[in-house]
Amino acid sequence: MERAEGLTLKLVPHPLDRGAPEERATFGALEMRANGRCLTEGVAPHCSNELLPGPYVSGYHMAEWLMWNWWRLLWESPPANEPSREWMFSHCLSSIGEGYVWPNIVISSDGFRAIAASTPTVDAAPGLYRYVGAPAFEVIAAEDMEAGIRHFAHSVLERLHAANLSDTNLHRLWRDVDQAGGDAQTARLRRFEARLGHDPDEADEAVVRVSFEAAKNLGANALEELAADSGPRGAATVPTMKTMADSANDSGFDAQPQDAVKLHQRGGIPAWSTVAAWRVGVAAARALRKQEALNGEAIDNNRLSKLFGTTKTALEQGNKHTQRLSFMLTDGGRSRLALRSKWETGRRFDLARLLGDHLLAAGEPLLPATGAYTYRQKAQRAFAAELLCPYEAVVEFLGADRSEERCNEAAALFNVSPWTIGALLVNNEGRRQGALSTHSPPSPGASPLMW
Repeated sequence: MERAEGLTLKLVPHPLDRGAPEERATFGALEMRANGRCLTEGVAPHCSNELLPGPYVSGYHMAEWLMWNWWRLLWESPPANEPSREWMFSHCLSSIGEGYVWPNIVISSDGFRAIAASTPTVDAAPGLYRYVGAPAFEVIAAEDMEAGIRHFAHSVLERLHAANLSDTNLHRLWRDVDQAGGDAQTARLRRFEARLGHDPDEADEAVVRVSFEAAKNLGANALEELAADSGPRGAATVPTMKTMADSANDSGFDAQPQDAVKLHQRGGIPAWSTVAAWRVGVAAARALRKQEALNGEAIDNNRLSKLFGTTKTALEQGNKHTQRLSFMLTDGGRSRLALRSKWETGRRFDLARLLGDHLLAAGEPLLPATGAYTYRQKAQRAFAAELLCPYEAVVEFLGADRSEERCNEAAALFNVSPWTIGALLVNNEGRRQGALSTHSPPSPGASPLMW
C-alpha cells in the first residue's frame, strides 16, 4: 500500500444531544494522520479499551483553533530554547480546551517544512480517552499541511451549513485567512507578525511600520529572518538599517563579496525548499569542497577568510561588543562583516554560515546568521558544519573511538567547537537510523537533529 504524504484530518459524524449548536453540528470521531501515520489512536473506557483511531471531539473548536493560529502554524519557527506557555498555546493541540481530551501534538514550521510531533498520554485520569500511539516526529511539506488544514476547516464549514449555521466565528476566521492570503501586502504583514510570535493585528503598529521601512534597505526576506530571531512575542526590537550599520562600523570588518568564492556547478544541490534544509546546506558544502579541492582537510583561518572575501583578522580578533547575531551588510557599495561570538571557533562557524548564505540565498543587502530555526538558518548551519568538519573525514579520524577525549581532538583538528562535532554525528547518524520518524520526538526547541 502506497504511503500517503502530508496531513490528513478526518471527522466521522456522531450525534451529540447537548452543547452549543456549532458543537452539536460538528461533533464526531477525530482521526489525524501525518504521512499516513495515525497520531490520534488510543483507547477509551466506554469502548472496552478497544484501540480507536481517535477521540470524540468538537470539529468546530478544532477548526476554529486552526484558523486562528493559521499564520503562526505556517510561519513561526520553533524557539531556540524551552518553548513558552504562550507559544505552546498556538502550536499544541492540547491547548484547544473546551472540555475535550485533545492529542498532545505540537505543530511547528520553518516556513517550508512543518513538523508534527506527538507523544502518548502519561498518567491519564480515570475514564478519559488515552492516547497510546508511539512517539512520532513527522516532517510534512508546509503546503501539504496547509492543504490538510484547509480541507478539514472546509468540511467543518459544510457541516455547519447543513445545520443552517452560516454566521459563526469560524466563518469570520475563514474569511480573514482567505482574504489575507489573496492580498500580497496583507499576507506579508501576517507572516511578519507570525515570525514575531504575534497573532493577527496584535503586533505594535509602530514596530511593524519601522520594520517595514527597514525592509526597503535590508531586504524583505532578511527582515523576516530578524523577526524570527526577536524572541518570545517580539521581545527584542527588530534592528533598523541604522542600527545594523552602526554595529557593523563599530565592531565589524571590511568584506569584499565580489571576491568571495562562487559555485561553478550547482547541479547536485537540491532546489531551495524542495527538501529538508540540511540537505541543501550539506550538498552545497560538499560541492564547494570538491570545487576547491579541499578533500577532507581542515580549513585554516586564512583560507576560510579568503573564501568569504575578508581577512583572517575577522576570525582572530574578538568582537568588542555583545551583539545578538552575525551578519554582513552592504550599504552604499561598502560591505561590513560583524561576527557575534567571542570565541574563535564560534566566529569561524558563523563566517562559514554567512558564506553558505552568500552562495544559497544572496541577493539582499543583509545576510543574517541568527539563532532562529527557520529554513534558511538551518541550511546555513548544515553548510557550515559540513564545510568546516566534513562528516566522512570526522568519522575516519574518530574510528571506533567516540569518547569525549577523541571528539575533543577532532574539534581541535578542524578548529570547531566540541558541540559542532557532537551535533554533526547526531545529525548524520540519527538520520541514517531514521531518527526523524521513529525515535522519541525532541522538544519543539533547538535540537541538533534540526541544526
